[in-house]
Amino acid sequence: MLGLGFLQIEQMVGDYLLPFFRIAAFMMSMPLISTQYVPKNIRLILAISFSLVIVPVLPAIPVLDGLSLSTYFLVIEQMLIGVALGFSLHVMFQIFAIGGQMIANQMGLGFASVNDPANGVQIVVVGQYYMMMALMLFVTMNGHLIMFQTLADSFTILPVGISALDHIKFLDIVYSATWMFQSAVVMALPAVTSLLIVNISFGVMSKASPQLNIIAIGFPFTMTLGIFITWMTFSGFLSQFERYHEYALAFAGQILISP
Repeated sequence: MLGLGFLQIEQMVGDYLLPFFRIAAFMMSMPLISTQYVPKNIRLILAISFSLVIVPVLPAIPVLDGLSLSTYFLVIEQMLIGVALGFSLHVMFQIFAIGGQMIANQMGLGFASVNDPANGVQIVVVGQYYMMMALMLFVTMNGHLIMFQTLADSFTILPVGISALDHIKFLDIVYSATWMFQSAVVMALPAVTSLLIVNISFGVMSKASPQLNIIAIGFPFTMTLGIFITWMTFSGFLSQFERYHEYALAFAGQILISP
């Protein structure tokens, strides 16, 4: 007989349960792992395994008061921290989706949408291609391991039991949308500018020679040239991704304020 009372068992469960909610929320919201590529059972196993490994080295966790209102608030706060950490990196991947959408609209492929198997939504073909390359580079550069390290460090920066509402930079997360759109425009600017010049040229030709059927030759030419320009810009894709990757990981590690 271990001689454990109900309060001791309740505290042991709480020691693992509260960190588990933060870790599980992170697993359900971070890129790659939160997609439909990874089954929910695998995410649950990852969250449980991570909790079993990290809890023994965490700071002291407050004593739970059964199913009181304060316990529910603690659970919600832990889930909020996990979602904030995971969502902060999603902004980087949306750069490539938005940039691909801009390029596709300019080259006449805005209607060519396919089902994104990762997120279960419709996305243009060009954006899907950029997203796939970004995911492969993210894994190649061990971005997922850095995010796991960021999650582990969050328990040191913001231990369980401290109010999360006062120590999460919500405004910075909102303002990151500005960086997302700016970066998407910078990424798509070479292709969009080149195709814009081509469309202006076709407009001048149509005005100078109305009998010329610009629609018949303009669409296939613009689409072919857009594919060629996109292929040419792939040489700078790695350097762009490295800059966005470095900034996004640094941002994810700075959204929590140490008390």
